Amino acid sequence: MSTDSTDSTSNLGGTSRVGGDARPSPAPQGPGAPSAHQSAGADPRRRLVAVRSEVGKAVVGQDAAVTGLVIAMLAGGHVLLEGVPGVAKTLLVRCLATALDVETKRIQFTPDLMPGDVTGSLIYDSRSAQFSFRAGPVFTNLLLADEINRTPPKTQSALLEAMEERQVSIDGEPRALPDPFMVIATQNPVEYEGTYPLPEAQLDRFLLKLVLPLPERAQEIEVLSRHASGFDPRNLLSVGLQAVASAEDLALARTQVSTVGATPEVLAYAVDLVRATRSMPSVALGVSPRGATALLAASRAWAWLAGRSFVTPDDIKALALPTLRHRIQLRAEAEMEGVTPQSVVESVLRTVPVPR
Repeated sequence: MSTDSTDSTSNLGGTSRVGGDARPSPAPQGPGAPSAHQSAGADPRRRLVAVRSEVGKAVVGQDAAVTGLVIAMLAGGHVLLEGVPGVAKTLLVRCLATALDVETKRIQFTPDLMPGDVTGSLIYDSRSAQFSFRAGPVFTNLLLADEINRTPPKTQSALLEAMEERQVSIDGEPRALPDPFMVIATQNPVEYEGTYPLPEAQLDRFLLKLVLPLPERAQEIEVLSRHASGFDPRNLLSVGLQAVASAEDLALARTQVSTVGATPEVLAYAVDLVRATRSMPSVALGVSPRGATALLAASRAWAWLAGRSFVTPDDIKALALPTLRHRIQLRAEAEMEGVTPQSVVESVLRTVPVPR
């Protein structure tokens, strides 16, 4: 199925909320947003903005989710995708990898999956009488960890070192992962039988959590129209999907993102938002300091995509929901009353004063 609705982002150059339920607005037409076919020259911003249009050739209604993934790559983080089966999560990652000209691999997490199936293992070679390392699927650029909550904590934890340190240790020897490297993990929001909820330590290592609802009626009609016209999701070349950016563009973009500044007032606003989650009566565990640094990193990437060299309070507000909601643990009685992490973040955004 070649569709996906979006909860994750709005336009690249605007200031509307990232991670909310608003529909994505049209791509900006200013100097920061050429078409996918327009020459981007040496400007990595133009190339990365063009990724969204390129993915749109194969995936319907996915602009906002692509933007969220690009933000995570610019910030050097990982993404947790939550959505029901059939909303094109796998197709999205394949299209993104093609548009960025990077390698991607997929792991289907199951209850019997072992850590070595993810990271790789040492294999004994009888001819040389020595052990040789056979790399696992984690040695790639974009790793799709499908249904990550269906495997036991032992295997889930195998990703922790890879996500945080960009390396894996086999028999005590660290082995560096390719650069860029990003984990895009998925989980089903409706089926909890036989699942293993991700521990807080692992949830905290995801930069963003993007919720992908079912598509709107018009989008679903567009999906069927494309399939009726012969669209094959297994053959991306048939729709003209091609690389419009590269790993080199991404590395240059990350260097530029690192120069994006933030005033003391904006930094204080981000800290106040995070600290406010800890004092909410419905919250058992609020956002950690790591969440504050993640919010700043995502906001800097968002500001850079918008063509600015500084972070504004609107950038912080736009990224607050997808950056913070998965880092909040509610009290049991609050959950029974219908409180959600999203409502906690939205309440904090309404009550914490915005710097002028």
